[in-house]
Amino acid sequence: MSQTNVARLLKQSDIAFDLLSYPVDEQDLSAQNVARKINYPLSSIFKTLVLETDQKQHVFAVISGEEELNLKAAALALSTKKVQLVPMNDLKKLTGYIRGGVAPIGAKKKFPVLLSNQVTGQPFMIISAGKRGFQIKLAPDDFLTFTNGILFTNR
Repeated sequence: MSQTNVARLLKQSDIAFDLLSYPVDEQDLSAQNVARKINYPLSSIFKTLVLETDQKQHVFAVISGEEELNLKAAALALSTKKVQLVPMNDLKKLTGYIRGGVAPIGAKKKFPVLLSNQVTGQPFMIISAGKRGFQIKLAPDDFLTFTNGILFTNR
């Protein structure tokens, strides 16, 4: 199985994970489609969105596939007035990743990470491995520790 930058970084840090692969459908990069293809519940799939604050800082928001991002809740968690989604055309330049393969680990620059508290009580979470067709399954606590992530209420 192909190694990804995310997998290499986690392995170097002795963090336990599983690398999952699935056939990519470029017409449907949704969390629902990924959940179906890897046969895990949508609640365990976490998507990574890139935000920009009103101070022009960038942040990864990692939320369950069942959720929509509440921009006001993200701004509150970041103690800023306003956040917005980064335009899709800017993803690769900012992170090194493309849509459907954005990961909060191993990006070009290290950005703060917000993680939805929907992860609370779950034994594992699944995030992009930084490449379309690959996902990483790991413990939420390991993810938070590795990324210095902050839990937030996405409501």
